[in-house]
Amino acid sequence: MTRKTIHIEVAYALPERQKIIALQVYEGITIQEAVARSGIVRFFPELKLDEASFGIFSQEQSKDYVLRDGDRIEIYRPLIADAKEMRRQRARK
Repeated sequence: MTRKTIHIEVAYALPERQKIIALQVYEGITIQEAVARSGIVRFFPELKLDEASFGIFSQEQSKDYVLRDGDRIEIYRPLIADAKEMRRQRARK
C-alpha cells in the first residue's frame, strides 16, 4: 500500500522578517509533527514551540490537528499587550 502525500506550508513571522517553508508530508500528520519536521527553529532559535499557538489560515488549531492538503500552519507569537485593553486606554485619552 502506498501512503498518500500532501503539500503544506509552515509560516512564522517577526516584525522584521518571515519564513515560509513548503513541505511534502504523509497524510495523517499533525501540526506538531509537521512543525518539528519543518526545522523552522533553525531560522528562529528563540522560538519556543512548546509555548506557541498555531493556526491554519488564521483559524486557531490544536497541536494535534490533522493536516489536509494545502494547509498553511501559522505559528503565533505571544501577544505583548491585550488588544481590548489597548483600545480602552486609547478611548480614555
